[in-house]
Amino acid sequence: MSTTTIRLDEQLKARLAAAAERAGTTAHVFILEAIERSIEQSEIEDAFHRVAEQRWVSLLAGGKSIAWDEASAYVAACARGERPRKPAARPLKR
Repeated sequence: MSTTTIRLDEQLKARLAAAAERAGTTAHVFILEAIERSIEQSEIEDAFHRVAEQRWVSLLAGGKSIAWDEASAYVAACARGERPRKPAARPLKR
């Protein structure tokens, strides 16, 4: 396992110590868990953006979509237990 040094000003160091104490752990473990959560969030966001980009490319290639107001009304009607007619996909307005 490698070592990394970080420099904290005194105020941040005191906040870290207090937060770690409230969490019932050491400052070291608190920092490791915070880094891990931050990395996981970054990975989730990266995956989200990749999927969004793929879907955008697919949408542009297919050239059809459903207007938000129509899609929203359809979903709301379904949530109320209705059986609305599915909105039709239309060519994109570019």
